[in-house]
Amino acid sequence: MEKAVATVVFESLASGVRLDIFRMLVKKGPEGMVAGDIAKALAMPATTLSFHLKALTHSRLLTVEQQGRFQRYRANLALMVELIAYLTEECCSGQAEECVDMAGVTACLSCGTPGVETA
Repeated sequence: MEKAVATVVFESLASGVRLDIFRMLVKKGPEGMVAGDIAKALAMPATTLSFHLKALTHSRLLTVEQQGRFQRYRANLALMVELIAYLTEECCSGQAEECVDMAGVTACLSCGTPGVETA
């Protein structure tokens, strides 16, 4: 991952609302949620939610799929894992055996995110 991509991701997550949305969608996994259900879960007006979903989608943290008249949003789990790897690649001066086991993080990719390929 390039530093510029990581910066865009972090800027997008700098909003508490966006962080809540992203974490909720991570929890939902590949099922994701339609925008109306996200708005209900967060007790947020649709116009406000739309603004935040657009920012998260622009940063590639979310994917969106049209399903009839609804839009289903999913967390881009591959990007999340790539960001974690970027943050930890120099952990313990590059001595991976001294670092915390990250196997559980990459296992998250096995559930997959439709429409998103791992890097």
